[in-house]
Amino acid sequence: MFTGIIEEIGVVKSSSADHLFVQAQEVLKGSKRGDSIAINGVCLTIISLSKVGFEVGVMPETISRSNLGKLHHGDHVNLERAVTPDTRLGGHFVLGHIDDMGVVESIIPVGTSSMMHISAPQKLMPYMVEKGFIAVDGLSLTIVSVGSNFFTVSLVPYTLDHTTMRMKNFHDLVNLEVDILAKYVERLKKKIDNELTPDFLKEYGFA
Repeated sequence: MFTGIIEEIGVVKSSSADHLFVQAQEVLKGSKRGDSIAINGVCLTIISLSKVGFEVGVMPETISRSNLGKLHHGDHVNLERAVTPDTRLGGHFVLGHIDDMGVVESIIPVGTSSMMHISAPQKLMPYMVEKGFIAVDGLSLTIVSVGSNFFTVSLVPYTLDHTTMRMKNFHDLVNLEVDILAKYVERLKKKIDNELTPDFLKEYGFA
C-alpha cells in the first residue's frame, strides 16, 4: 500500500516488454529484493538492486492497463516506496492497482500553480467527486471539479517541483487509480439497490 506522496523522480535507464531498470537514490534506502515499489502509481516488485537504481519485472497486464509500456530510456517517473507501520499518511490510501489511463487535455497556469484538465474513461467517472481523492501517476491529488467525462486537479508549486507533473504535455497518458473508499461505497450501494426490494420491505414489516 502507498500514500500517493512521491518520494523521488526516477529516470528510466532500460525498458523491455518484461522489465524496467530505474535510476534512483532516495528510494534505495532501506529497500531490498522482494519489496514493493510504485512507479507512476503502479505497484511492482523489486527483483534486483544496485548502487544507482533498481530493476522490476513488468507483466503484460500492467503494460496494457498503464503508461509503463510507453516508457523509454531517459523518461522520468514518480517513485514511492510502500508504507511501513511508522509512515505518516499524508496523502490517501493508494493500492498501486491502476484502474485505467486518462489523457491530459490542458494545463492552465493559475498564479504560481497550474490547473490540469484530464479526460477519463466513462467507467471511472462515478467514483469521482469534487474534493475527493484520485491518484494520477501515483500522485495523491484532490479533485477540483468533475464533468461528464473529465476532472480537474490543482498542481501547487511543490507538486510541480517534486513530481513529473511539470513535464506533462497535451495528450500525455496518465495512470489513474480512483479512491478505494469510493469503490466500496459504490459496491455497497449496488448491493442495497438489488436487495432492498418492495418484497423485502413487506416481508420485514416496513411496507
